[in-house]
Amino acid sequence: MTNDNKSVEFYGAAWCGDCVRAQALLEHYGVDFTYHDVDASDADKAKAIELSGRPNIPVLLFPDGSVLTEPSNPILNSKLSELDMI
Repeated sequence: MTNDNKSVEFYGAAWCGDCVRAQALLEHYGVDFTYHDVDASDADKAKAIELSGRPNIPVLLFPDGSVLTEPSNPILNSKLSELDMI
C-alpha cells in the first residue's frame, strides 16, 4: 500500500510521549502530515494496528508505503532524509 500524497499519515494519541516527540520533530522540519487520533476514532486505531501489526503508537505511513512504529528521532530523521522530505 502506498501513500499517494506527499505527506506522512501519523497515527497517535495526545497522552503518548513518543507521539508528542515525533510530531514535534515533523513540525520542526515543516514536514506535511495528517494526524489521526487513535483515541478519537476506532477506525484510525484499527488502521494503525493494520499498518504496524501491533497496538503500539505512533505509527507513521510514508509516501513510499513504508511504515515506522515508535521510531526514535535518529530513525525518523534518517527516513525523512531518505525520502527527501527534509
